[in-house]
Amino acid sequence: MKTILPLVNWSNGIIMIGVFAAVVIALVVVTLRLMNSGKGKQS
Repeated sequence: MKTILPLVNWSNGIIMIGVFAAVVIALVVVTLRLMNSGKGKQS
């Protein structure tokens, strides 16, 4: 049982990290699009 719990925790941690990374990437993409559309020109 002790060997199974760390695996479950690791899988949950990887899933949470993956979701967090996806949210961060989505926010960065949205902010870049808003900045580009607002400025109109990329410098």
